[in-house]
Amino acid sequence: MAVTKNSPIVSTDWLFEHLEAPDIVVVHAVLAFEKTLEELTAEYDNGRIPSAVMFDVDVVADSNDPLPHMLPPAEKFSSMMRKMGIGDGQRIVVYDTSGNFCASRVWWMFKTFGVEDVCVLDGGLPKWIAEGKPLADGEPRPRQERHFTARFQSMGVRDMDDVRQAVQSGPSQGGDQVIDARSSDRFTAKEKETRDGLRSGHMPNALNVYYKDTMNENATMKTAQELKALFEAAGVDLKKPTITTCGSGVTAAILTLGLEIAGHKASAVYDGSWTQWGAVPENDVVEG
Repeated sequence: MAVTKNSPIVSTDWLFEHLEAPDIVVVHAVLAFEKTLEELTAEYDNGRIPSAVMFDVDVVADSNDPLPHMLPPAEKFSSMMRKMGIGDGQRIVVYDTSGNFCASRVWWMFKTFGVEDVCVLDGGLPKWIAEGKPLADGEPRPRQERHFTARFQSMGVRDMDDVRQAVQSGPSQGGDQVIDARSSDRFTAKEKETRDGLRSGHMPNALNVYYKDTMNENATMKTAQELKALFEAAGVDLKKPTITTCGSGVTAAILTLGLEIAGHKASAVYDGSWTQWGAVPENDVVEG
C-alpha cells in the first residue's frame, strides 16, 4: 500500500514496520455496543497492539448532551488527548477490535479537530492477529502528557438544522446529498429501530449505502474504484457535497472514510443522526 502523509488508511504491514517510530501513536478505539465496557477493557488488557492507548468514544464526548457520544467541545477534546499522551505533530493510527466499526468515528473526530495526519488501520485488530503480529497485555505503560491543539473544522460536522435544509431542497435543488449508512431494512422501515421513541424510516431525499458494503469480508476497505462505483450506483454524485448519517453518528463515519478513499473530500457527518432525527415529531420521515 502506497502511503502518503494524509492517507486515510494504512495497512497492518505498514504499521508493523513503523510501530517503533517516535512520531507514531496507536489508538485502540472502543464503544460499548454489542459488548460492555468491562468486556472491551478486558480485551484491551489481554491483547492490544503494542503501545496502543485506549480511546472510549462514549467518554470522549459531550457529557452535557443527552444524545449518545456527541462530539465534545474542543477544549475537552484537547484536554483528554493531552492526558492520553497524544500531541501535535504525531501520526495517529486508529483501530478497533471489530475490524472497522468505531475506528472511523475516532478518525473523523481527530479530522474534525484539525488533525490531518490520522488514519485507520485497514482490517483493524482481527487482521493484525490473523497475521501473527505482536500483541501487548497487562497494565499499559503510562504515557507522558503532550501538548495537543484542537482546531475545530466546522465543515466536517452537520447538525439537525443543516440536514433539514439539505433534505428540504434535495440534491436536485442544490442541497447537500444525505447518505444513510444503516441497513436497507432499517432505511425502509422494514426493521424497527431499537431505541425507544424512534420512528422507523429515513429522511426525505436521503440515499442509502449500507456501511458494511464499503468493506471486504475481512473488514478492509474496498478499493477507490470499487467505492466510487458503490456510491455512484446508489445515486451519489461525487462532485457534490455529502452529509453522512446512521443510527448515532458512528458508522456514518465509515461512509465518510469510504468517500475520502474514493476521492471525495466534501463530506460531513450528521452527529445526531437518526437517534436525533427520528425522535423529533416535526421531522419528516419516509418509509419504504
